[in-house]
Amino acid sequence: MPETARKVYQLKVTLKGSKPPIWRRLLIASSVTLPELHSVLQVVMGWSDYHLHQFTAAGREYGVADPNFGMDDVTDEKGVRLDRLLVREKDSIRYEYDFGDGWEHVILLEKVLPPEPGKALPACIKAKGACPPEDVGGLWGYYNFLDAIKDPTHSEHEELKEWIGGEFDPDAYDMGWVNQQLRGFDRP
Repeated sequence: MPETARKVYQLKVTLKGSKPPIWRRLLIASSVTLPELHSVLQVVMGWSDYHLHQFTAAGREYGVADPNFGMDDVTDEKGVRLDRLLVREKDSIRYEYDFGDGWEHVILLEKVLPPEPGKALPACIKAKGACPPEDVGGLWGYYNFLDAIKDPTHSEHEELKEWIGGEFDPDAYDMGWVNQQLRGFDRP
């Protein structure tokens, strides 16, 4: 792709229904494919890529076809570039991860920027809130989990603290660590 045609997208990824909102702002090459975007989202959101996912744009679902999980009607995401689905600022798509827990994310194209020479992409530039733990049971389960670990008298307090491996800070986010992990995704 000619240098002048490349663009940088500033995306805001929000975990739908989270209160207070859990979100990430990232810079990413507009030319990434959906499988590449999925891998980046796993890192910036804090998921572990244990479950199926899909993207939805303009009423069409993109993912990995898997008839064993009722996903034989999805459009294969391989080769589908982000700039095909997000064209103008304020365009958005949906990203769903873990159909059992139902983690839905809204991906909003906030800005289209020119590339900056030497700037590593993708990069997380701002974030709010920790990612809910994997397999916690969706938003309802997450809020129950937070109540339980904050309250030593809660019937599940000890069990959930052990399950999470000790303490859990719902406001924590280590952007330095996340961006270090993203270095392996560097793309012009």
